Amino acid sequence: MEQSSGLIFALDAVDRHVNSARPQAPVQVERPRPARLAPTRLAAAGALRRLADRIQPRPVPATPRCS
Repeated sequence: MEQSSGLIFALDAVDRHVNSARPQAPVQVERPRPARLAPTRLAAAGALRRLADRIQPRPVPATPRCS
């Protein structure tokens, strides 16, 4: 009994997955992110950028060679 119901759920999930890429598939509207998290996200991005610069600093600019 459990196996047959699992098979039905699996087939339904596969059918929804396969048909989701079709042109006539229903479109779900993306909800915008809450604006209250923007300062936190910007602070985290800045901290990660500073950490990345410490781990792998930018290369020194090349100087022209004297012949």
